Amino acid sequence: MLISSRNNVMGTHILLEAAKIRKITRFIHVSTDEVYGEVINGPDCPEDTILSPSNPYSATKAAAECLVKAYHKSFGLPIMITRSNNVYGPYQFPEKITSKFVCSLLKGKKCYIHGDGQNSRKYLYAADVADAIDIIFHKGSIGETYNIGSPSEISNLEMAKRLILLFGYKENEMGEHIEFVRDRAFNDRRYAIDCSKLEKLGWSPRMTFDEGLLKTIEWYRQCTDTWWGDISSALIPHPFKVIPSYDESAI
Repeated sequence: MLISSRNNVMGTHILLEAAKIRKITRFIHVSTDEVYGEVINGPDCPEDTILSPSNPYSATKAAAECLVKAYHKSFGLPIMITRSNNVYGPYQFPEKITSKFVCSLLKGKKCYIHGDGQNSRKYLYAADVADAIDIIFHKGSIGETYNIGSPSEISNLEMAKRLILLFGYKENEMGEHIEFVRDRAFNDRRYAIDCSKLEKLGWSPRMTFDEGLLKTIEWYRQCTDTWWGDISSALIPHPFKVIPSYDESAI
């Protein structure tokens, strides 16, 4: 977890200091919905929700936000903060669930499901996130935070199933492509954010989930080996292999 502190906290601090010295006119800090903490039930989190990160990684992201806000208050640095759902799409290194599952299926490997597979996330296509940041840059207010969210919520298990079907396999072949493994540490069940503030600026996601997945699959089909080289270490399960107590009949 020390690398998260170095990258997220120290890295952000260095960028803030450079931005202050160069007197830039906009500093957009890209954060994550994880800073709100786990939301099992209850309303979606608006931007003024008290941050409650529940794992070391999200704590470093929250700490970075505090630095960004401090530079705004102390030095008048013109900052904006974004907090988005999970991003997927072409060019993503296959350590993230969507790209990892796609690359695993392309290489004839199984999709490893951590825990019971019912942890859910909302997914945004990368181009939609880029559009959101562009709108925030041009229409957003200095010092403000904006959630960037999607209606496409899906469990990890359902994500694997969706991709397997998009690869052309049949329902009765699911078990051949899925394997349950021990749950990750700090694996929050779900997150939920309210994006009405950004929607008032005129943004909404344009890419449908299945269309985005198909574009992602096509890119990895063409570019995985030439773009990334050997990615075998990224496709292994983390941290441990199968726990028999999980009900594989859920597939």
